[in-house]
Amino acid sequence: MSSRIKGSVAVVTGGNRGIGKAFVQELLHGGAAKVYCGARSVQDIPIELLDAGAVPLPLDVTDETSVLAAALACPDVTVVINNAGLHGKDRLVLAADPGMARQEMEVNYFGVLNMIRAFAPVLGANGGGAIVNVLSVAGAIPTAFMGGYSPAKSAALYLSIIARAELEPQGTSVTALVVGSVDTRMADHVDGVKEDPRDIAVSGLGAMERGERIFDTDAMAIQARAKYALDPVRWERGMAKVMNSGVLSTGRTPR
Repeated sequence: MSSRIKGSVAVVTGGNRGIGKAFVQELLHGGAAKVYCGARSVQDIPIELLDAGAVPLPLDVTDETSVLAAALACPDVTVVINNAGLHGKDRLVLAADPGMARQEMEVNYFGVLNMIRAFAPVLGANGGGAIVNVLSVAGAIPTAFMGGYSPAKSAALYLSIIARAELEPQGTSVTALVVGSVDTRMADHVDGVKEDPRDIAVSGLGAMERGERIFDTDAMAIQARAKYALDPVRWERGMAKVMNSGVLSTGRTPR
């Protein structure tokens, strides 16, 4: 199962900045017929996206009423890009804010589930279509210094696999993107080389068109998963050291 960009009608959550903005741009560049740019406040959507043809859509993925309203307002959708995310930059057990892990789960897991539940019937009615979940290498392997973000993204990875199985009969593909460190506001506290959001969007949309199940979008994601597979104990100890040192780096330096 796969879905083409050209002629598609897409909705992108968190489409106003970072990777979400890049997805909106690449979908429009690739010939999508319409792209709904979801944001909690449509005033936050950059003017260049609106000028390029993006359709503003008020959308809070943690609010089921908001998500259902979006599904009713977008009956023509054939592609859902679940990009909205939250990284609280806090620990999990020894948290400064014990409620942050719940917020991260609400956005990164339940937000994705809300979107899939609401838009699955829309996709089915429009021939099947595709769902793309923008996840993280921190969800594919345990990453201690990312607190509640890592387990929330891990839950969303399992959700992606289960949703793909459930929605296969209606012809809907579900692709989970394993993303490394990207040059966005979420990673502004991380040193080293970070990927361009547009490159992630291009890679992710290519995976969607091929009908990939789980796809590593960049070199960091590939290398990190390979290292963990070879020696998980060493990886876990390394992540603990990074957490306790307070120095966060991709491990790759600019050329």
